[in-house]
Amino acid sequence: MSETFVVVGGDAAGMAAASKAKRDDPDLEIVVFEKGEWVSYGACGLPYYIKGEIQSLEDLVSVTPDAFREERDIDLRTGHEVVSVDPDERTVTAERVDGASTAGRDESAATAEHGDTVTQPYDHLLLATGAEATVPPIEGVGLEGVYTLGSMSDGKELREYVARAREEGELQQPDRGPACQFLEDCRGPVGVVGGGYIGVEMAEALAANDFEVHLFQRSDRLLPVFSEATSDEIATHLREQDVVVHLGSAVEALVAEDADGSGDDEVAAIVTADDRVSVDMALLGTGVRPRTALAEAAGIELGETGAIATDTYRETNVADVYAAGDCAEATHVVTGEPTYVPLALTANRHGRAIGQTVAGTPTEGGGVAGTAAIKAFEIEAARTGLIDHEEARAAGFDPVSKTITANSRAGYYPEGGEVTVTLTADRTTERVLGASLVSEYGEGAVHRSHAIVGAITEGTAVSNLENYDLAYAPPFNTTWDPILVAAKVLGGQL
Repeated sequence: MSETFVVVGGDAAGMAAASKAKRDDPDLEIVVFEKGEWVSYGACGLPYYIKGEIQSLEDLVSVTPDAFREERDIDLRTGHEVVSVDPDERTVTAERVDGASTAGRDESAATAEHGDTVTQPYDHLLLATGAEATVPPIEGVGLEGVYTLGSMSDGKELREYVARAREEGELQQPDRGPACQFLEDCRGPVGVVGGGYIGVEMAEALAANDFEVHLFQRSDRLLPVFSEATSDEIATHLREQDVVVHLGSAVEALVAEDADGSGDDEVAAIVTADDRVSVDMALLGTGVRPRTALAEAAGIELGETGAIATDTYRETNVADVYAAGDCAEATHVVTGEPTYVPLALTANRHGRAIGQTVAGTPTEGGGVAGTAAIKAFEIEAARTGLIDHEEARAAGFDPVSKTITANSRAGYYPEGGEVTVTLTADRTTERVLGASLVSEYGEGAVHRSHAIVGAITEGTAVSNLENYDLAYAPPFNTTWDPILVAAKVLGGQL
């Protein structure tokens, strides 16, 4: 009798594992439970869908549910929420959500059903429960007009809000605030709470739809996981695009009352220690946290990061139970320690590795460097590795950083701009620890970061990075690429 591989969660890690396991061992019975209606979708594309650059939610779906069921022979059960895991009995219990259909079910699976409850045995189990948007502990987060962006349904609601605002054409009169002084058709104002990836990307999406946008960040700079030089350049550029950036402005409350005390249950203002800003809508973009309740209830251990702890094969402390994606820890390639980096590539790689392992070929899936990229209007930026000196010292390094700005293309070439690189290394070993890069969109900050990823993954010294044979042609870079310039300057300091 064939074994059964059960997957909880139908996004990147879960569906990558299910697909790879089925390809490598077609005899495996594979059952996937997904609470929502969407699977295998690109959540990173939601800001661009809300902005209007992507026209349909379906465009974000890599593989449809029907394709998984009919073409890949995977028993995918959408609209099913797993509510418990019993490691002793090797079963999971799921409940149908809103009377979800059983269309497409593989009836050969050994499943016991009682009404809307499903009990499914497993031989191997993957928890790919993902992450959820964090809601800050402040007053008023439950008001109407307060949104988060953690799912496809969230994206749909925000897109509908933007569409309603455009149709209603409610323009500010005539004192529309600094963000609208150069806009003929400014809507809003709206507030974005949080200056991380989602906050910055949504500030662009809303501003592009002619909203007066206020971006609130509690610390003194945006994108604190990037270098200070990168953060400063992005903040300056956002202001140039008429986004009002409030730094060092921790939001204390969302309130329904206007200044005169009138109002209803809809958000009307964002309050900080020093200001009160009227808004028609507020988006909470204060980060995500791993969904771990299901694992904890089953006796599965969490790591120091708060995510599910695993070994190098993504197996938990419970035999034959794996975890991957935004609910699980990974190993940092620089420190060798567990870290929590909820990004799409990590989820896909680790899911695929688990699929191979379950099918009979143990596969690790590799560590992470914390590599990430962002676009903000006409600026692009990337980061990788250890940049923050406090974090680097905590990991046992003696960090040294240098920031340089160099041309992105040959000086005589009729196009081009500049790339700013902050490169960090260990003073003692001269090992490259990380970097942050920023440039105008299209001038190569993101693609140049790939050379640094290779260097930190292999433990390369700055002097070796300086001698990397990077490609050169006038339309693409200078003879000495900005990465090489940064390595030369930092190497000289070391």
